[in-house]
Amino acid sequence: MNFKLFILSIFLMISSAGVAQVQFEAKASKQKLGVNERLRVDFEMNQDGDNFKAPSFSGFTIVGGPNQSVSNSWINGKRTYSKTYSFFLEPTARGRFTIGQAEITVDGDTYKTSPIQVEVTAAVDTPTDGDNSEFIASENLHLVAEISNANPFLNEAITVVYKLYVSPRVSVSNWKEMDNPTFRDFWSQNIDIRQLKIENGTYQGEPYRYVVLRKTILYPQKTGELEIEPLTLSVAVDVPSDRRDIFGGRLYKTVDKTVAAGKRTIDVKPLPDEGRPADFSGAVGKFDFKVIPGNTELAATESMDVKVEVKGNGNLKLFDLPDLEVPPSLEKYEPERNENVRTDLNGTQGTLTDNYTIVPTREGEYTIPPVSFSYFDIGSKSYRTITSEGINLDVDRAPAGSAIAGGSGSVSKQAVTVSGDQFRYIKLKASLKPLNTSPFFGSATFWSLMALPFVFLIGALIFVKKREAHVNDVKGNQIKKANRLTKRYLSEAKSNLGDHEKFYIALERALHNYLRAKLHIQTSDMSKDRIKTLLDERNVNPITSGDFIELLATCEFARYTPSSNVTMQQDYQKAAEVISALDKEL
Repeated sequence: MNFKLFILSIFLMISSAGVAQVQFEAKASKQKLGVNERLRVDFEMNQDGDNFKAPSFSGFTIVGGPNQSVSNSWINGKRTYSKTYSFFLEPTARGRFTIGQAEITVDGDTYKTSPIQVEVTAAVDTPTDGDNSEFIASENLHLVAEISNANPFLNEAITVVYKLYVSPRVSVSNWKEMDNPTFRDFWSQNIDIRQLKIENGTYQGEPYRYVVLRKTILYPQKTGELEIEPLTLSVAVDVPSDRRDIFGGRLYKTVDKTVAAGKRTIDVKPLPDEGRPADFSGAVGKFDFKVIPGNTELAATESMDVKVEVKGNGNLKLFDLPDLEVPPSLEKYEPERNENVRTDLNGTQGTLTDNYTIVPTREGEYTIPPVSFSYFDIGSKSYRTITSEGINLDVDRAPAGSAIAGGSGSVSKQAVTVSGDQFRYIKLKASLKPLNTSPFFGSATFWSLMALPFVFLIGALIFVKKREAHVNDVKGNQIKKANRLTKRYLSEAKSNLGDHEKFYIALERALHNYLRAKLHIQTSDMSKDRIKTLLDERNVNPITSGDFIELLATCEFARYTPSSNVTMQQDYQKAAEVISALDKEL
């Protein structure tokens, strides 16, 4: 029995020796460094070797090493061994150098590492040490801003995707945003990322893991070179140290590292002047345009709906829909704007609709003229104009009894129908009573009637005085008017209190609509810098204008961050106060 166990043990040892393979490799801390930086090179083997022979390190001076470290551990009966020789090198000149092969001997066999190519450049502003935890973290952690198009047209959508790349050599335990880009001279909208997802990729040819932190759609509002400010993060990075635990495992050190995506510059091209239609209002993208009438056969005083609709992909929130012109005999009411849009990496897409209510005032046949819509087509890089067909209306006379029946000028005659009970409301048997025989003159009724004109006169004088006081109360009237405007523009936002996304979309729309009504500017001109300039030109208090612009920025940011009902209520109250204060000054 003992002999069988002995034979089995020998067999297992031989099998283990056959399975185990010697690994001997060289690792450099970086492939490219400045002439004033240091390089760390590790020669690592998984079995104990003898006669280690280092390469000549041509082009470098050895400033540290060789440092030897050994790791030997048993986990679940399995042995793990590692032995490393570390060198710290300082370059002697610029150029491309090759770190040659190192050699070891294991059980009489010689093993060699593969050569490593290293490039030495000019001196860098901030040299880093190859044996520094901060340096290791910075070399293995990168925040990148990927821009879809660096040379767009004015108002053409571009996307900015922020990716955090992490090398397999380190790990990230936590991160937070330190500085968010403001995207000046851009209309921006963040795309909601419901859950962060770790993916595998490459960075500068090396395998990395990365996570997409933020996606943003930008519409440039100015031409020329525009800067995209960097996103800055504070990241807790776990980097390996030279220390090991009692089992031989390498200990890690947590380093707080600040990384930034770096400033990016894009060159925005102006839209061409050649072929620009006269009715072009700034629409850029790919659109379809329709004018959809309701019932075209109706009677006078009856209403009909006409929808002016733009559908497609582009800067849907940055231009105005064309106006619907109608003949004088048709009464047109202010349109109701409906927006059904969504934003993703392909841009802003959806439908904008102006819903008009039309009421004919007299009978006849009328034609609503065609409506044209022009936009700049990104695909063909040319202007396109879509013209709707005219709308023919057949208006019958108003129903009998309406205020404008027969309004066309003709006199309508109808036969009079006589029925036996048409005078049934006349009483044939009167119940008459004699008048009071007491004298009327001098009675209470007489004096009451005599005093009545004087009472009316005194009341009229009091009313006129109060009316004059009301008219002269300029400040009070401004406050009342501002409060009415506040309720008018913020009614939709108030109705959506509790629904985070809808509330801030409605609040931002209310602020934009207020500016359109008061400053008579197009939506495409509503950059924060442009708004501040217009308010300054009207001598608005800088504090008031600053609060208004800050509120716009809050709406834009808050749509993509969680907010409580208390925060939404506070933002609503602040919006009411800002609009009231601004309206008094305007």
